[in-house]
Amino acid sequence: MTRALDVSGLNAFYGDIKVLDDVSFAVEQGRVTTLLGANGAGKTTALRAICGMVRRSGKVDLDGGTIVNLSTEDIVRRGVAHVPDGRGTFKNQTVDENLRLGAITRRNGPEIGRDLDMVFSYFPILKTRRQQQAGLLSGGEQQMLAVARALMLRPRLLLLDEPSFGLAPLIVAEIFEIFRRLNRDEKLAILLVEQNASIALDFADHAYVLETGRIVLQGSAEEIRRDDMVSKSYLGY
Repeated sequence: MTRALDVSGLNAFYGDIKVLDDVSFAVEQGRVTTLLGANGAGKTTALRAICGMVRRSGKVDLDGGTIVNLSTEDIVRRGVAHVPDGRGTFKNQTVDENLRLGAITRRNGPEIGRDLDMVFSYFPILKTRRQQQAGLLSGGEQQMLAVARALMLRPRLLLLDEPSFGLAPLIVAEIFEIFRRLNRDEKLAILLVEQNASIALDFADHAYVLETGRIVLQGSAEEIRRDDMVSKSYLGY
């Protein structure tokens, strides 16, 4: 299967501190990959390194072409959409304005209009909140808006960082069901960082486990779920 993202020998730094050490993983086109690990393992840094938000070295290829030397803006233009932890909506802007900002790198007005209809079909609550300030939305609605805004880029790869954080279980279940539909219907490649390993493994096709900046385990989601180390460390049994 063709790889949407191919990362090899990735190192990432905050100042002089090396956070990722020779990390390698991949996301197949149309599939879901998850990065698991304890707090501080380097999961969020891996997403930031892909996007060029931290100093990095190594190989980062998107659809077979290198992006490791590109700026964050140019990586976004190549079709990498990043939904950071904390959601990152523009709280003083309306839902509609947030969504249109997601399409700021695009120029085709009719296509943008069609994609607004597309995201509203996945997130109908946002259509009813279209003229409401983003900061007045509930936590779950803000997470939906952050994902919907990323989809307005028409991404080839969607990076999700802790999408369940701070949300009630019913809202988490609703959002992950939408992620499943997006992956199935739009053939969208997804790289998921998620503290709730059980949810992540239910959703993903393939998983990698990070420990203090290194990959220590990888396999299909089902294989990782059956691994004793993962079960004891992350699944609680």
